[in-house]
Amino acid sequence: MANEPESMIIPLLHEMRGEIREQFGQVHERLENVEKHLDKLESGQKTIRQALTADTMMSKFVTGDFEERIFELERKVEKLTNGQ
Repeated sequence: MANEPESMIIPLLHEMRGEIREQFGQVHERLENVEKHLDKLESGQKTIRQALTADTMMSKFVTGDFEERIFELERKVEKLTNGQ
């Protein structure tokens, strides 16, 4: 009776359940690793975006300052040419 297929089903199912749990555990670990890598990538992207924003703002500031200086020089030149 111990060698009959009916008596082997329950132990086989227990073995299969254990293997499935092990596989789910491995999948869970891999998923956690993927999430950690994604977090690092997102953090890097955020840093790059902030740097680009700062660079853009600095460029606008410098350009705006330069344009303001040119405007002031043009106004002075106009005063000089109209004053003669």
